[in-house]
Amino acid sequence: MGIASSTFQAPNSRPVLGRSDADLAPGDIAVGVIIGRASEYFDFFVFGIASVLVFPQLFFPFADGLTGTLYAFLVFALAFVVRPVGTLIGMEIQRRFGRSAKLTAALFLLGCSTVAMGLLPSYREAGETAIALLALCRVGQGLALGGSWDGLPSLLALNAPAHRRGWYAMLGQLGAPLGFFVASGVFLYVYGSLDTKDFLSWGWRFPFFTAFAINVVALFARLRLVVTHEYEQRMEEHELDPARLGELLPAQGHHIVIGAFAALASYALFHLVTVFPLSWVHLFEGTGGAADFMKMELLGAAFAAAAMPMSGLIADKIGRRSFLGSLALAIGVFALFAPFMLGGGKPGQAAFILIGFVLLGLSYGQSAGSVTSNFLPHFRYTGAALTADMAWLLGAAFAPAAVLYLSSRFGLGAVSVYLLSGVACTLVALRVNKRLRSAAVVQD
Repeated sequence: MGIASSTFQAPNSRPVLGRSDADLAPGDIAVGVIIGRASEYFDFFVFGIASVLVFPQLFFPFADGLTGTLYAFLVFALAFVVRPVGTLIGMEIQRRFGRSAKLTAALFLLGCSTVAMGLLPSYREAGETAIALLALCRVGQGLALGGSWDGLPSLLALNAPAHRRGWYAMLGQLGAPLGFFVASGVFLYVYGSLDTKDFLSWGWRFPFFTAFAINVVALFARLRLVVTHEYEQRMEEHELDPARLGELLPAQGHHIVIGAFAALASYALFHLVTVFPLSWVHLFEGTGGAADFMKMELLGAAFAAAAMPMSGLIADKIGRRSFLGSLALAIGVFALFAPFMLGGGKPGQAAFILIGFVLLGLSYGQSAGSVTSNFLPHFRYTGAALTADMAWLLGAAFAPAAVLYLSSRFGLGAVSVYLLSGVACTLVALRVNKRLRSAAVVQD
């Protein structure tokens, strides 16, 4: 006579094999979220840095440096334009084949698209075909990022203790500064170790090849959770399954718009302290200035990562929406001084980066899902994904191109205008959201 190992339990111990539902703790979910998001941000920041240091020379050599960089930034924006499409395609794959199949396909596409960029010929070798292939790879990145939505941030928020939801919401956002730190560090090492000829010939390709290895690690870290019975059971308990767009939009589509605009100040700031200032320094201060600036951005990323835990602690004290409103006002003040700092030489630029990254860490740490609790349970999975997609599209997609173009023509005051427009949108959206919630309470 035998005893099934899955049911055997030693005295005063947990099951030897298998895990109880309680074993899927918020901390376990957070690890998967952090690793997964860091790999995705690495891929995107590698492209963003290359849009400044590499692509204008190799893919747009027929244009001057400024115009070539603007072209590269427009290709950069393509991923955010197609990201909602990737989300919807991923939802359909999930319905037919399951979450693990969707996640595997999405991260495989993300890794392959990024690696393929490192294999592309230059414009001098392939002409306009090279540009088309670069754009195609970028579209692949965007579709993959949309399709890689696994619901872990929503599950993390729903499983977090009520008094610590701000803290656990922050954990999922840590992937951003970590991904930027690694991408900048790898690019800086290659950029600083080679002369310009070798860097533009072959050195720039190394960060793109690194992405595939990072994505493999991230895939297994996330699949470790997604394929478990506990994960599926928790997702079913919270009704975190794909919803039909035709049902979601008429019923609660307005929450997608409100949620996207509520986070706009943070998303507008995102690329204005990461990608745009590097382009400005590189174009107007030369290659030496770019290398020093990248070192300062590495320190800024560390500051952002340190600020994010503070955002969780403060948000749990005063409330996430109040905290986002306060941070929007702080970003507005920062916007007024941004032109003077960015145009004030190395001391001013250091202040711009360090203060900007701290504000980014505080605000971005609470920007995800700030109003997704408004969605009904069976709409939350799809609603949260599309809200993030729209926030990236509206706030960050065209920010580097728009601000670089406007700054080159009218001065750095364009940085202030762009950030202040994001601040205004956030404050209005938070106000509208408050009124809707109050009206819902009265009706109940």
